[in-house]
Amino acid sequence: MTDADARKQRGGRTARWDTARRGTARWGTAGWVAAVTALLVGLPWAAHSRLPDRLATHWSGGDTPDGSMPLWANSLLPAGIWLLISLAVSVRRRRSWPTARPWRAIALAPTGVVLVGAQASIVLANLDHTDWHQARQPAWVVALILALTAAALVLAWRMTVRTTSTKPATAPPELDLPEGERLVWFSHAANPWLQLLSAAAGLIAVVALVALAVGLADPAVLWPVCTVGGVAALTGAVFSSLRAKVSDAGLEVAFGPLGWPARRWSPAAIESAHAEQRLPSQVGGWGYRLSGLGTTVMLRAGDCLVVRPRGRRSDFAFSVDDAERGAALLNALRRRD
Repeated sequence: MTDADARKQRGGRTARWDTARRGTARWGTAGWVAAVTALLVGLPWAAHSRLPDRLATHWSGGDTPDGSMPLWANSLLPAGIWLLISLAVSVRRRRSWPTARPWRAIALAPTGVVLVGAQASIVLANLDHTDWHQARQPAWVVALILALTAAALVLAWRMTVRTTSTKPATAPPELDLPEGERLVWFSHAANPWLQLLSAAAGLIAVVALVALAVGLADPAVLWPVCTVGGVAALTGAVFSSLRAKVSDAGLEVAFGPLGWPARRWSPAAIESAHAEQRLPSQVGGWGYRLSGLGTTVMLRAGDCLVVRPRGRRSDFAFSVDDAERGAALLNALRRRD
């Protein structure tokens, strides 16, 4: 058997394995959607003989409920919301790659857990009561739901990264770096829309703070507005632009106008580097995103510099101009070290 035949045979086995894996993922997703739907609809009806005609469904921080819903509505409304979410994250986009949907599991796993947990807590709170005003929601139930949701998110993330993170199919770019020669690569990227949203949120926070200082409105209303606006402005400012540098010291990625926070790797700490075309639909949106492709700082569609830190199973990628040249220099520094 020639080398070409061997490569062709290996390629055929890889293609069949990828097809089987995608089929398993589709059936697994369909089974999860069906199981969550059945639980959302079935839990109230399974205990309907021990439940009041209307179920307490909302508590505003106290023990006494302040909202209710008929049993049939409490069964169908969460199931309808769940099906809409499942449909929204499962629709394929024309420009998406075959690996554009790994974050679907990361979205559906915790969402399903939190909806089923909320439905179960409502049923437990109303169980054996004749009037929905008598229902009580223990604090430990909310804490348990949050813990299970976090566990589902971590589990989905680890399983998705393990099965979808891949290295480039072609050889990574590399420069021929002469001995004793020192090169430095600089680049940057920014998202003007995220910067605009950050500025708008900051302006809202400042207006709310001024109104709070002069007593124009109730502090109970202004403090949340000021806090949320300030956090949104700071987050948007930090993750709406970045600067990247590759030198003898390795790779440095600095965020925001002040260059903080920053992530740094020495050449020896990087296992591989390559340039890749990525879309927001592949990683779940804009900004600092976690998906089956690893961690991506998505500021614009197009070129991304992708590095695999040594000892890690997932990649770190970020939108940047001239990504291939930066990856080539980084690989040359790795080889020289």
